[in-house]
Parts: sequence; C-alpha cells; structure tokens
Amino acid sequence: MTTQGPERQAPLFPVTGSAWRIFRLATLALAVQAAWLPAQAQTTPAAETPAAPAAEPVEAAPPDNSSLDAPMFYQLLVGEMEAQNGRQGVAFEVLLDAARRLRDPTLYQRAIELAVQGRSGDKALQAVQAWRQGVPESLDAARTHVQLLVALDKPAELAEPLGTLIRLVPAAERSGVISGLPRFLGNLNNKAATYTAVEQAFSPWLNAPATRTAARTTLGRMALMADKPDVAMALARRAHADDDDAAGPIALALELAPGDTGAEAVVQGYLARANAPAQLRLAYARMLEKQQRIGDAANQVRLAVASQPELIPPWLTLGAYLVDLREPAEAITALERFLALQAQAPEGDTTDDDESGIRSQRATDLAWQLLSQAHEQLGHTRQAAEWLERIDSERMDLSVLARRASLMARNGQLTAARALLRDAPAQDKPDARARLLAEAQLLRDNRDWQGAHDLLLQGMREAPEDTVLIYELAMVAERLAKFDDMEALLRRVMTLKPDDAHAFNALGYSLTERNTRLDEARLLLRKATALAPNDPFIVDSLGWVEFRLGNKTEALKLLRQSWLSRPHAEVAAHLGEVLWSLDQREEAMKIFREGQRREATNEVLLETMKRLKAAP
Repeated sequence: MTTQGPERQAPLFPVTGSAWRIFRLATLALAVQAAWLPAQAQTTPAAETPAAPAAEPVEAAPPDNSSLDAPMFYQLLVGEMEAQNGRQGVAFEVLLDAARRLRDPTLYQRAIELAVQGRSGDKALQAVQAWRQGVPESLDAARTHVQLLVALDKPAELAEPLGTLIRLVPAAERSGVISGLPRFLGNLNNKAATYTAVEQAFSPWLNAPATRTAARTTLGRMALMADKPDVAMALARRAHADDDDAAGPIALALELAPGDTGAEAVVQGYLARANAPAQLRLAYARMLEKQQRIGDAANQVRLAVASQPELIPPWLTLGAYLVDLREPAEAITALERFLALQAQAPEGDTTDDDESGIRSQRATDLAWQLLSQAHEQLGHTRQAAEWLERIDSERMDLSVLARRASLMARNGQLTAARALLRDAPAQDKPDARARLLAEAQLLRDNRDWQGAHDLLLQGMREAPEDTVLIYELAMVAERLAKFDDMEALLRRVMTLKPDDAHAFNALGYSLTERNTRLDEARLLLRKATALAPNDPFIVDSLGWVEFRLGNKTEALKLLRQSWLSRPHAEVAAHLGEVLWSLDQREEAMKIFREGQRREATNEVLLETMKRLKAAP
C-alpha cells in the first residue's frame, strides 16, 4: 500500500526533523569530539590551548522539539547504547518511554524497529498502540498498525486500525487506497476473518457516493478470497449499478465468470461498448483461452489491438490464436505487426518479464515459428522454411525440430525428418519419450499409420502404464480399424487415469462414428463433458451423438456452441450436416465453405459434403 497523506509515507521507519534528528546530530558531534580530543591532547598542552575567538551572535532558529532537555538527551543516548550492545529489550523500554513523553513519531518508529529486530511482535504492537494513543490522528501510526497486523497475521484485530487508516487518508486518495487493499491483505491466512474485518472497517464507506464503488468492489474481492462467491457477485452487481463506467466491478465479475454464467454476462455487457479498456478485454481473452474458447478469445484480442494498436504482446497472442484457428493470412499480418513493434521498442520494453532480454528473444523465436506454421497452412513451404531458419540452432527446442521435420517430410524426406527428431540436439533437452511422441505424430501427419503404431507399441512396452502413450496408440489403432484394440487401450487409460476426459471422449466418439452402441456412447461423452465441460471438441462429440440418436434440436445447440468456441473443419462437417437435415441448407453451405476455407483437405468434411451432394 503506497498511499500518500498528511504524514507522507516514506520508508516504514523514517527519520524526520524532530527530537530524534537533534539527538542523532548531537551524538554525532560527541563521537567526533571523542575521536578528536585524545589526539589533540598529545600535541597541545592544556595550559597553552588558545582561547576560542568569540563567535558573532547569530539568531538561531527555534529547535524542532524544545522537550529535548538534558535528561531526555541522556535517556535517548542510553537507549541507543543499549541497542548497540545488543540489549534490544532494554533499549525498547527506554525509547518507548521517551516516545511517550515527547509524543515523537520517529521515536515510536524507532521503538517498533527495535521490537522487530528483537523478533517481538507483541512489543511492536505495544509501541504502535502507544503511538496511536499519543498521536491519535497520525496517519503513519494507523498505517504502521495495519502493516504490523498483516505481518503478524492477526486479521481479527484489523477492523479498527484499518477503518481509522481509511478515515485519515485524504478524501481524494481514499478510493485508491481502498482499491489497493486486496493485494496487500491477501497475504493473511484466515480469509473469513479478514473479510469480516474489512466489512466492519468499510461500514462508513459502502454507501458514501465517493467511495461506494471502490468499497463494494474491494469487499467483493475479499469475499471471493473467503470463498463467498455469491456475496462477491452481489457486491459486483451493486458496484456496477452504482457506476456502470467503472472497470473495477467488471474485473471482479471476470474473476467470478469461470464458474458463474451470470458474471460472464455482466462482463460481456460491459465489453460490448466500443471504449472498453483493452487490458480488460485481454484478461477476458485469457479466461476464454483457458476454457478453450479460442474463437471468442481471438475476437477480444482483435478488439483490444484495434483500440490500442501500440500494444506489443497482444499481437503475438492474436497471431498464435489465428494459427490455431487456421486463419493463416490474418495470422501473418498480426505476427509481422508484433515483430515490427518489437523492433521499435527499447530493450526490455517488449515483454513484462526479466530485464535480460532473454524472454524477448523467446517471443521473437515463437513469432518466427508461428509465421512458419502459418505459411505452411497456406502451402508456402519455402517461406515456412525461411522463417524457421532464423532460429539459431542453440535456441531450437523440440517444437522447432518438429516444425523442421514436418517441412522435410512434405518435401519427401521422411526418413531424414525422423532422424532429426530422434538425434538432433534441442535446447529444452527432451527425453526419449518426448522424441518418440514427436516422431509418432510426424508419421501420423504423413499417414504412415502402421509405422506410428509400431513405434508407439514399442514405447508402451517399455512404459506399460504411461497413459499418454496408451492413448496415442489407441488413436492409431482406430485408423487401422483395430477397434477392439482401440477400446481395450482406452479402457486401460480410464482405469489408470479415471479423470482423463479425452479417453472417454475418444471411445464415445468412435462408437458414434460407427453408429453403434449409441446409448453407451452418450454416457461416455456425458462423463467426458463432466470432466471437461468447456472442451469444444467434447461438446462436438456430444452434439454428434445426440444427432445420431435423433435429437436434432439438442444436437444443433451443442454443435453451434462448439463451432463458436473452436471453428474446426470437423465441427463444420457435423454442424453443416445437422443444418442440412433441418432443411437449413443455405446456412449449412455457409458452414461447409467456412470449414473448407480453414482446412480444405479435411477428410471428414469432404466425405460429408460428398455424401450429402453439397456442392462447394
């Protein structure tokens, strides 16, 4: 907390112009005198010491604190000497007594400092309480009291000093102080007690027009920390109703949105305005990404960079989303924009990471890798290779090697590509398992199903309980029409890892595709949805089985949801077929064409359009 008030917050224990400063100057003079006199005595006999000339009379400024008489001076001196001799307890008592007598803020602070050095939280609290009694309107005293209670993890005692602190802060700064409290108070362990203390401290400010939005938003954050999401959401709604332009309540609603559709609706309503803050859009995009709603996330980043095109990292994020969505032309534009802005930025300004520039180079390498992938999606293999070649060999990790191997395989060099994945050095030092999985994916991409099967089977024999290897082998077995083997392997994954949503989805989808045991397929897919409710590919599978079972309305709803989240060519095939069956053929053709634009060679989409005689 860095609020400024009448008693400016400098370091926690500042030295100010009062009795303590006078004492420090006096002790310094004594130290100089003590060091000088012995040497002087050796060279000048006392009888020959000339008298000092009379000084011109000077009108001295009045001392900062006239209470610093001789007895008090020596009391302070004794306290300091005790502290320097390691007797912090005695020094504390001496200086706290002096602080009480003089009511001097820096003496109270010095006493607190000694208590902290002596690892006595109780004495530190005793000193700050004495300070607050002696100077009841001291902002620094209230602030220090709050800081100590947080450091000592005593939320139950927080309400009164926190309330006083907020009261003493200048009115113009009060909302800012209130808004900054969650990060500071979040270190306290007892979140429920913290919420109660903040609620009590905020009681005068929750309905005051100047502070109610900040107070309700902050109290909502504390409620969320205390596992009171309903209370937090109610406070967010009230704060938003108080001030529908304020971003704070929306940021709180965004924190609640992953588990509350009502909260997300509030966020979406706010972001519908053209002038919504770019940072809020980017935060929402991160939430959408975690829910695998990449299409929606990309739209939010588009709007963010449109409003603030000078932002640098969001262009890289947008490029990555667009490559994933198979929007290569727009991805290339975004990634080249990122590189141009990064080249113009001062060193260290391109990312939010360390100052060494390492992360900035990693971001550049990632942009080059994504540009390679985007050009490959467009069939520009030469440009794709050129972008990869910019990454120095010592910075290549397995993902870059995989991109290079993919391009080599496309040029008929599959054997050399496999050797590259097996043997080439990589910056991230991948183990043999990671290399095997990358090689198997290369074989699958090049339709060498049997080669991938043999390679994965070899790996599984060496690690019979590796669920990733088992799952990948099951997927290849399906392509080889070894359906019994596939089912056995997937059920093995379900046994070893009961929360693996992808295993339930894969078996449910396979049964659906083969139009067999559909009721069982739906149960499997509902289980997968329960484990990963936001996965668009699982939603697609569930929509597809509903269609096969004749539930076209439910199928249409689910498939639209999947398409909006992740507009993949295979989802286009399913959604288009449902629309076709409902005689909504114009929209079906629109979806088919969009799927083809993203992935013209997708087998499922091509087969569906051919079977339905849906001309492109």
